[in-house]
Amino acid sequence: MAAPTISSLTDHVADLAAGAHVTALAWLGGTTAFALADGAALLVAGDDQKRVAAHPDGAALVATSDGRRLVTGGDDGRIVAVAGDGTVEEIGDEKGRWIDAIVAGRDGTLAWSAGKRVTARDGRGRLRHFEAPSTAQGLAFSPKGYRLAIAHYNGVSLWFPNTDAEPEKLEWKGSHLGVTWSPDARFVVTSMQENALHGWRLSDRRDMRMTGYPAKTRSFSWSHDGNWLATSGADAVIVWPFDKDGPMGRAPRECGVRHAKVSRVAFHPGALVVAAGYEDGCILLIRLTDATELLVRRASVEAQEDAAVTALAWDAKGKRLAFGTAAGAAGILTLP
Repeated sequence: MAAPTISSLTDHVADLAAGAHVTALAWLGGTTAFALADGAALLVAGDDQKRVAAHPDGAALVATSDGRRLVTGGDDGRIVAVAGDGTVEEIGDEKGRWIDAIVAGRDGTLAWSAGKRVTARDGRGRLRHFEAPSTAQGLAFSPKGYRLAIAHYNGVSLWFPNTDAEPEKLEWKGSHLGVTWSPDARFVVTSMQENALHGWRLSDRRDMRMTGYPAKTRSFSWSHDGNWLATSGADAVIVWPFDKDGPMGRAPRECGVRHAKVSRVAFHPGALVVAAGYEDGCILLIRLTDATELLVRRASVEAQEDAAVTALAWDAKGKRLAFGTAAGAAGILTLP
């Protein structure tokens, strides 16, 4: 007799009460770190929970992680690193200016923006600064070398912080909000103020226009092999192919279609499985090879704007998936 098909993983989820809007989350080894809008960081390791004050007088607006620490940027202008044991270290201070974006790279590198000013911090703690043409809305480190993509109005600047060379400009009219670099460093893709993505193939600087979204894309995630880019902003996960020369002339895949927009996406670190969080609080695991869906969390009965999944992250081995919502609910799925 064939084994029964598992359609739900809800019994394998440990629910948590984060207590505030979850801005972002990260895995620090076996510890799950939640960045909260009330300025705190919640650290969960098994049955142990610890809440530390990262921004006592403000909110954590953005967050990133290098796998060793959760680094948050707040409306108090401070950049704060929280280790898995709860140790808090101030990394930078923009003197009350809101932190718009933050990203961690390899070997302890870090970058953040406040208005037009972008600060890059190398692994030795040395700082370099760059004035973007307009507010720097998104940041991403290249997977190959110490190079930073900076999204702003009318395009992206590619900056080498350890040189005096002028940043390379990738131009496209409009406001670019977020930016991501493909794992093989061949493509740079931005989300835009309009309901679209824009990309560049760096070998020949060819523009790639990805349209048709009913809402803005706020979340994107690359597959472990770099062949697929999963995105939010529609009533399904929109997955663009990047296995050849990019998505131009090729239709994206749509999976996990529901009567609610996708708010967060996170590809599994070693399989063609994408976790999708929706604005109504539902979470699905979707296998790209055959579109199989597994339910992780049912839709919430809360108000739509409070129910949305705002953070998703797999641990390094892909055995556990953590999530958080705008209403302060959270949880950890452990795969059977």
